[in-house]
Amino acid sequence: MNNETIKLVPNRLKSFPVTMFAIVMGLAGLSLVYGKAYEVLGINKIFYQILSYFTILIFFIILITYFRKMMNFHEEVKEEFYHPIRINFFAAISISFILVSMLFKPLNIQISLSLFTVGTVLQLFFTFHTFIFWINASLNIHQSNPAWFIPIIGNLVIPIAGIDFLSNNVLMYFFSIGVFFWIIMFSIILNRIIFHDQFAQKFMPTLFILIAPPTVALLAYYNLTNSLDVFSIVLFNLGLFFTFLLFFMYKKFLKIKFFISWWAFTFPLASMTVSTLLIYSINKEIVYFYLSYFFIVSTTCIVGLVAINTLKHIVKKEIYIME
Repeated sequence: MNNETIKLVPNRLKSFPVTMFAIVMGLAGLSLVYGKAYEVLGINKIFYQILSYFTILIFFIILITYFRKMMNFHEEVKEEFYHPIRINFFAAISISFILVSMLFKPLNIQISLSLFTVGTVLQLFFTFHTFIFWINASLNIHQSNPAWFIPIIGNLVIPIAGIDFLSNNVLMYFFSIGVFFWIIMFSIILNRIIFHDQFAQKFMPTLFILIAPPTVALLAYYNLTNSLDVFSIVLFNLGLFFTFLLFFMYKKFLKIKFFISWWAFTFPLASMTVSTLLIYSINKEIVYFYLSYFFIVSTTCIVGLVAINTLKHIVKKEIYIME
């Protein structure tokens, strides 16, 4: 290994962004889509199994790589930890733990419990840390973006994964935080979108995060109540509205240069797909049957497209360049 290569490896590690955990969220989301599709539509289970194993592998690769960065480049991690945008992506770490714990449930319940416990503790910490940062930092409206929803979404994922591990009262605590602050943050983000300058190009994909809070909240609410009532349908329809709204804006997204933030497309679409499958499994209306297949195909294609672009940039050694 020559001197140039020796210098390159630590520089790439130094620039390894916390946003890489969004890849785990997207892949885990797609895995859960095919898991639900197997239950509801009878789609071959092999798709869920292959995606689950692959997601688990990617999770540990990214986790170990970021841990190495923490050990070798403390200042760079600290800078991300107090960055007004990147701070929100630290919750992607805890969400990744929780989602991967769901994939481990059929494989090993003890490992699943361990991952869920770590993810829940981290989610609590990142939620408080992020809110304290928002309160103490001198932020302006232009620094707000849909990535602010990520720490909120983490609280809504816990009731979905933790139904076998925690009591309903504890899970309701996380659900309450998630729903309340989703409404508050949505007001802030909507104000930013309508009355201020447009997002920078690399943040445009984060608009898809608008889909996640209502659809993840629906899945959490159903887990807690085991019922599909008016509130559930309202949550689903809000997710459906934002999904179709963003589909109507497709021309804007076709012009966007690739950034790792493209993975922001994936998990929200996966949560929309799983929500649609849940609705269809209960009421069996034909419209939800076709919507389920439409969203399965859409989510699979988009995850595939983003994964291919990610691999291309990894080969070009451009994926670690700080944005």
